[in-house]
Amino acid sequence: MADKPKPRTGGAPVGRRAMLGMLGAGAAGLAAAPYLQKGWENFLAAASEVDATGLTGLLPNPGGFRYYSVVGSVPHKDETNYALTLGGLVDRPRTYTLDQLRAMPRTRVVHDVVCTDGWRVEKTPFDGVRLADLLDDAGVRSSGAAIRFTCFDGAYSESLTLEQARRSDVLVALTMQDKPITHAHGGPVRLYVAPMYFYKSAKWLSGISVTDKVVPGYWEERGYAVDGWLDGADRRGGAA
Repeated sequence: MADKPKPRTGGAPVGRRAMLGMLGAGAAGLAAAPYLQKGWENFLAAASEVDATGLTGLLPNPGGFRYYSVVGSVPHKDETNYALTLGGLVDRPRTYTLDQLRAMPRTRVVHDVVCTDGWRVEKTPFDGVRLADLLDDAGVRSSGAAIRFTCFDGAYSESLTLEQARRSDVLVALTMQDKPITHAHGGPVRLYVAPMYFYKSAKWLSGISVTDKVVPGYWEERGYAVDGWLDGADRRGGAA
């Protein structure tokens, strides 16, 4: 009677090959993940520019920023046609070109970006001109108590009290993640209010006006809090 084949010990070679294949696929997936994420973000950015419904803001984008506009189309601005006006209750109304803003003393702030929709991008660096420095340049009158921000999308607006606007972690931002702010992210210039939810950081910033009282912004008129503080934010400190 022929001997029966002895059972193999230590696992079949095909099993080892399958395991190695899965490990290789996993490593390849990790290596490709940043490129896939970037491609998906670029797709969302392009789609959001022609999306009048805002539905692209609901699409999943794990690990990155969401893209949302309250209008269907936003004009592009650059060094040739961008201008930021500062007026209202000031002694010296100003208009800044992009080059003039870039030449001013800059401040870097690194903070988590948090949206009311629940997504977060941790430790995001922003760089730009302190809003307080621009206000000092224009000279705020004694009757000034708040700031109203307008945007070149023609619809969005935001607000801060004068005390909030003078914080060292509130910027007229020129770079995000150490790169010039793209159009999709609200560039070339956007507001960045580190200790508040991201809706307070108005994109496509074009106007700063000192007012005698807080004027609710676009989302505040639709039920959002006027003071959009993040949980645990230092509401009295100069930096978050």
